[in-house]
Amino acid sequence: MRSSWRRSAMLGFLAISAAITLMAQTPATPGGQAPAAPGGQPPAAAQRPVYQPDALAGEKNFVVGVQIPFLWGPLDVPPVKVPEGFTPIFNGQNLMGWHASRTNIHGTTPNFYAQDGLILGTQSPFGGGGILLTDKTYKNFELYMEVRPDYGCDSGIFFRCTEAGHCYQITMDYLPGGSMGSLILEQIRSAAPGSGPGGAPGAAGGGIRGAAGAPGAPGAARGGAAPAGNAAAAAAGRAGGGRGTPVVGGIPLGSTTPTGEAAWMKAWKREAWNTVRLRVEGDIPHVQVWINDQLITDRQETTNRAEGGIIDGPLAIQLHGGTRWVPGGFWRWRNIGIRELP
Repeated sequence: MRSSWRRSAMLGFLAISAAITLMAQTPATPGGQAPAAPGGQPPAAAQRPVYQPDALAGEKNFVVGVQIPFLWGPLDVPPVKVPEGFTPIFNGQNLMGWHASRTNIHGTTPNFYAQDGLILGTQSPFGGGGILLTDKTYKNFELYMEVRPDYGCDSGIFFRCTEAGHCYQITMDYLPGGSMGSLILEQIRSAAPGSGPGGAPGAAGGGIRGAAGAPGAPGAARGGAAPAGNAAAAAAGRAGGGRGTPVVGGIPLGSTTPTGEAAWMKAWKREAWNTVRLRVEGDIPHVQVWINDQLITDRQETTNRAEGGIIDGPLAIQLHGGTRWVPGGFWRWRNIGIRELP
């Protein structure tokens, strides 16, 4: 009997406690409705959060009927912006007006594509580079572009170019043994009759030199010895931090940063966007290169050494083949424009 009485008393106590708790949670207004705020809206306390995590976790406090819904949609491609007087030759959306060479020594299946207002390029397969040429040919012109490479990836700007990529080249080679903005020859096999080694090196460290390494060896470094008879340029290279290795206006072999006084070393910004401007005039070309508005190369050739003596040709951008690339590395180009000159 006593045990049954205790159980009954306990159940009664629990029932009374539950009733008190329920009454405390019930609004005190008639009909159980919370009083309306001015304007007929329920008070803020009535909008109970359905999820309220620790504020220190950095998450949002979602409230029914308050959270703005996320609306997804594609963004507009950034517009092409070139200097006044220039005409874009890349539309920012596709590679219309460009094509890849299928006969270039660096590779025949380069991975060039347009995305988000950029041309992106990478080796494909790894070790296999190539070039992307304009469909149109140019003689006298001023070219403008903005570039951002991953460190360790070698490129170049070609002009008076053949379909196979035999041409004059402006180096875009921020690697050991390389240089930025120098004028060199790329795979030239038969220059115009009477064309010789050319004149004196450019006033801003743009002395011309042939492609380094054995012919047809795209993996070779672009540095190495200067051409015969160019002792002054070789000495300048050593003075620029060559550590005993002649590097004409470039990064010493074994180093990852320039240590000399070449103009491009002061102008180039690593892992950032850089502007490059190339001006070419004359059958015997006068070539000037600016990087970030700093004059890098200013050279008047004494003969035209383009393949077969051509005085015009496509432009091209390069993905160097062989080992002068890093796995997963890219070159990026944007805002490419040209101004044709008389």
